[in-house]
Amino acid sequence: MTFIRRRAALAALSIAVLFSGTSMASAADVTFQMKNSHPNAVEVELYSQDRDHIWPGNNQVYLLDDGETKQIPLSCDEGEKICYGAWISGDKATYWGTGPDNAETCSDCCYTCEGGSTEEIDLTE
Repeated sequence: MTFIRRRAALAALSIAVLFSGTSMASAADVTFQMKNSHPNAVEVELYSQDRDHIWPGNNQVYLLDDGETKQIPLSCDEGEKICYGAWISGDKATYWGTGPDNAETCSDCCYTCEGGSTEEIDLTE
């Protein structure tokens, strides 16, 4: 009987250790559909509003040439709020959404990570 109790205790401990380091947030995917209707190239970053995370990150940007449409798939946390910031390449004063570095506010540039894709986001003059 002692052997069985020890095995049960060891199993319970193993399960507790396994789950103690995991996050309760579940993963999801969302695709941002971005269209550049501006005559200049545009740089885009996507910013989590719920954690310290930027896509693509590592001082990189998504580049959309004039007239280009790009699908930007993200892995994110279910329910996470993500906002886009876009600006003319080489001109951070002309921007859309939250702009460079997520520094501005916006009324309609954020989406909730819940699977699927956004409607086409058209960056125009």
